[in-house]
Amino acid sequence: MSQSPAVLPKPKCGEPYLLTPGPLTTSIEVKEAMLRDWGSWDGDFRAMTADLRHGLVDLLGTGSEAYDCVPIQGSGTFAVEAMLASFTPKDKKTLILSNGAYGKRAAETMAYLGRPTEVLDKGDYLPPRGPEVAALLQADPVISHVLIVHCETSSGILNPLKEISDAVAAEGRTLLIDSMSAFGAIPVEPSSLKFEALVSSANKCIEGVPGFGFVIAKKTALEAAEGNSHSLSLDVHAQWAHMEKTGQWRFTPPTHVVAAFLEALRAHKTEGGIAARGARYSNNRDVMVSGMRSLGFETLLDAEWLSPIIVTFFCPADPAFSFPKFYDLMKERGFILYPGKLTVVESFRVGCIGQMDEQVMRAVVAAANDVLKEMGVTSAAPPAEALKERARLAA
Repeated sequence: MSQSPAVLPKPKCGEPYLLTPGPLTTSIEVKEAMLRDWGSWDGDFRAMTADLRHGLVDLLGTGSEAYDCVPIQGSGTFAVEAMLASFTPKDKKTLILSNGAYGKRAAETMAYLGRPTEVLDKGDYLPPRGPEVAALLQADPVISHVLIVHCETSSGILNPLKEISDAVAAEGRTLLIDSMSAFGAIPVEPSSLKFEALVSSANKCIEGVPGFGFVIAKKTALEAAEGNSHSLSLDVHAQWAHMEKTGQWRFTPPTHVVAAFLEALRAHKTEGGIAARGARYSNNRDVMVSGMRSLGFETLLDAEWLSPIIVTFFCPADPAFSFPKFYDLMKERGFILYPGKLTVVESFRVGCIGQMDEQVMRAVVAAANDVLKEMGVTSAAPPAEALKERARLAA
């Protein structure tokens, strides 16, 4: 397979780079794939849907034959709710491992569903660990399922998926994975992980555009999910059964988004698949983090926990620094950042995914340096309280 180009082309339409965890900067080829109209019932589009489903299952690698893919219209959150509603039981508990906004959202979803839930709340960013999960499962036999967020983008932490999978499997329970921002760049392989289902979205590491999410689940789980969902439109079993029977989506599909995604999937394969995509993102992270640290910025997380998806930086303590102003000046230079979500100290986030390479990340650092000077910020060092927070993680 060919490797990605040494330097990726700049956005052809001249738009700013999206340094976010999705939507993200896409290639011109992905954009151009949306210029044609498709009939959702037509044989050509049914073939496109089949290609999409098979291509995503293939990304699992060894053991993928036990799984199938069910795309779900809407944002990634639609797919998460669809997975939880379709696979969690109504008479057993689901343990939600929460260390950020998306774990909290999963717990909120379960509350809307009226399903019994236990939450292991680790705060803004501390990772759930295998022994504590095992202890919770041993103490409560009513817990049947566990949900983990693979990459919690509110902090940028890459949670210890293998460790959690092993702990859940050892206790004979069932694992569900929200791999929204990681699938396609970080392996999720049935040969080394035991899980029933995972979810992700078109506009993340495959580098498509927003419009659908997808559930990849064991075929046995899909068969057993009949009648379990609370929702007509979010019923994974019903969508799967209809696609198996007719090749069509039950309701109007995002045809242009599917066409764009297939182009993105082809580019993903040409680049070298998950390994190459993850390597590019990791290099983006390393170049950007090194440069930002050279300016005096500090990351929330130590290197051990930094994902290649998005990185959280503490805002400088310098009274001349204002994130809204920093954001506007960075946007003027062609870069859109992501606000922070920490509750204890102020922060902001810089994404590493999308059609970006190390040349772009060096330009990000140079722009940040210029902006600090324009704002009159003499030090990018965070407040002492921020470093105390980081010490909690190291402990």
